[in-house]
Amino acid sequence: MLADVIFPTRPHRRVDCPGTEGSDGLLELAGGETCLHYNGSNVVKAASLNKWTRLQCFGHRLHLAIENAMRDPRIDRAVGICKKLVSSFSYSWRRKKELAQAQKELKLPEHALKTECPTRWGSRQAMIERVLEQQRAISQVLSTDRKARHLIPTWQDTDVLEAINKSLRPLTEFTDALSSEKYVSVSFVKPVLHLFSSSILKVNDDDPGLTTTIKTKILSYLDEKYKDPGTQELLDMASALDPRFKLRYVSEDRVAPIQARLTSEMAASASMEMGPTDPHVETAEDAPSTSKKNKTLGSFFKTAEGTTPRSSPHQEQQAVASELQSYIQCANLDSEEDPLDWWREHQRLYPRLSKLTKKYLCIPATSSPSERVFSTGGNVVTCLRSSLKPENVDRLVFLAKNL
Repeated sequence: MLADVIFPTRPHRRVDCPGTEGSDGLLELAGGETCLHYNGSNVVKAASLNKWTRLQCFGHRLHLAIENAMRDPRIDRAVGICKKLVSSFSYSWRRKKELAQAQKELKLPEHALKTECPTRWGSRQAMIERVLEQQRAISQVLSTDRKARHLIPTWQDTDVLEAINKSLRPLTEFTDALSSEKYVSVSFVKPVLHLFSSSILKVNDDDPGLTTTIKTKILSYLDEKYKDPGTQELLDMASALDPRFKLRYVSEDRVAPIQARLTSEMAASASMEMGPTDPHVETAEDAPSTSKKNKTLGSFFKTAEGTTPRSSPHQEQQAVASELQSYIQCANLDSEEDPLDWWREHQRLYPRLSKLTKKYLCIPATSSPSERVFSTGGNVVTCLRSSLKPENVDRLVFLAKNL
């Protein structure tokens, strides 16, 4: 299988990934050695063989967490009635007309019912929310039809639907936000998980029993899937390099290791940039000049660029520690500001840290941006345009995504 790999210091290219033959899971690499993927066992094996850090798509994980929480006979019955109810209105123009009249009589919003898409949990929540909104109008229409009266939700079904809607409605906004491709998203994962447990999915005293069960199952599933030490370290590093969050969402026992990891990577980046020096190599300024130039007085106080003495390891270590502490102690950026703009303005002040941001903040939290590109490619290559050359397809997809 061919997969896209992004190297921090190399141009974008394709490589052959061993272990992904017949892969049915999405494999996307970013940040040098980070693999963003679905839960396919072959993709997991490929990441292990290539020694890549695995980051599971947050949107897919949240979808599986919700599906796991929905495994309840009461929920199956209530959602099944919702589907049949919506289907009965979708295929009957007479019932649609009666529903519109009932909405006017009851002064309800004139909204159409929504259908669930099995692969999108948000569509289920939208369907349930719309049924609850139009419940009186639906009951008025179906009560006049003997063959359809059994589709009217009972009070038990209504309680179940309200519990589902109360649990899932706050999560839809986070899914849409984390699926964006216009701003940094991987550094949001750790803060979002913290927000889930502290407020959004926190069990309240007035929550019904089913709502409590749904919230607990979702949190337990996410905690289980994101407890891997490698994943936790990756999320902590990305969050620490985001000037909006820094070390705010890193657990106390992980602060020291993350700072040590940042320090070591900053030092390694600086040493790679400086590279080895050979004192016997003659620089351009040391070469004899054919034309004699008059020196200015200031030139006697200026050190030649190629003969600048290298700082000692101890001095470099102090500079790295000073830069990191200065970054941590500066004021946090507003949560709605763009961290990339902030780093663009402060890269001269934090030269070593700014290089690490290019490695970590380029990682997407979900695979939605890649899937959008696939969808765009599907819209370009159709039955009527099946003879396009690959290079022309690449150009058309690029134009469609960037114009």
